Amino acid sequence: MRAATPQDKFSFGLWTVAWAGKDQFGDATRAELDPGAYLAPLAEAGAWGVTFHDDDVVPFGSSDSERERILGDFKKASDAAGLVIEMVTTNTFSHPVFKDGGFTANDRAVRRFGLRKVIRNVDLAAELGASTFVMWGGREGAEYDGSKDVNASLDRYREGIDTVAGYIKEKGYDLRIALEPKPNEPRGDIFLPTVGHALGFIAELEHGDIVGLNPETGHEQMAGLNYTHGIAQALWSGKLFHIDLNGQRSIKYDQDLVFGHGDLLSAFFTVDLVENGFPNGGPTYDGPRHFDYKPSRTENFDGVWASAKANIDTYLLLAEKAKAYRADPRVQEAFEAAGLFEAAKPTIAEGETLADLLADRSAYEDFDADASGARETNYVALNQLALDHLIG
Repeated sequence: MRAATPQDKFSFGLWTVAWAGKDQFGDATRAELDPGAYLAPLAEAGAWGVTFHDDDVVPFGSSDSERERILGDFKKASDAAGLVIEMVTTNTFSHPVFKDGGFTANDRAVRRFGLRKVIRNVDLAAELGASTFVMWGGREGAEYDGSKDVNASLDRYREGIDTVAGYIKEKGYDLRIALEPKPNEPRGDIFLPTVGHALGFIAELEHGDIVGLNPETGHEQMAGLNYTHGIAQALWSGKLFHIDLNGQRSIKYDQDLVFGHGDLLSAFFTVDLVENGFPNGGPTYDGPRHFDYKPSRTENFDGVWASAKANIDTYLLLAEKAKAYRADPRVQEAFEAAGLFEAAKPTIAEGETLADLLADRSAYEDFDADASGARETNYVALNQLALDHLIG
């Protein structure tokens, strides 16, 4: 396996390696270090970039002068480590003021405060040279159906996102917004729970041209959905602005395992799509390979850095296997036998009209549905070839 290079664009959220292991059932199992202390070890593990929430670096409520000093020190540390700050996001979920959301809280004053907090950090993202501003609505939701006027809440959500996007355009920032769907946790039900919900929401925005998605492996799989299909639809829609990679084992709490340490076959096809694109061509993803995982609270700091490197190593191993899979003549023959290439042919040919189709007896009256229904798809054989490359 080759070593990671900056061209791989591997990046980590600061909140990943900096998680001290504290959860709702137990205290921290690791010390909390200065934010800058995590950067050099990340670079040594093979990272190219780092991302953070504002409150990951600057404690909530800090004075302007203290904020400027802390951010200056963090930027120096990232430069010294050779890390790019490729994405910035805002924490509108930890402080009790956001217990009912930032953009969709019933309390108008909270929404105004949340919008100001986000705008302030849009300025920071532009100043630091980030290209993406991720917005995860972790508290935008409800536990009780009667507590929200969902129509009004979605209006307020749209108002908030459009205001931020309009501000980005007004300032001329080279910055795009990426919404991050999640079905539940910490709220019982979170607004925009899946890729599909978020795509439908973006279509209703005035400034939706600079708003896309940051789908996360575990978030889609928590809802029992196929992550690879989710990012494929986001690509097809021209809205895959960023990705979060981690591991998840079935429908349960958000595990944030090392990438590939959950559904390995799904991880293989995710990497195959990201690295090799669609079999028939089409839109491709060239953004950061961003890891949003948490080192297990059973690990000490040696385990933290080992787990960070494990994300990169797993991705590179899967990339090698996916490359060999696509180059395998048997796979190309199986693609052909499975009809993947025929899928790219328009159902109604260029220049053909619906009237032509209706007049074509071979398309219906003379079509042998029984023979077609008996056709072998070869899908199982094709999937077995993927397993051959993955574990053979």
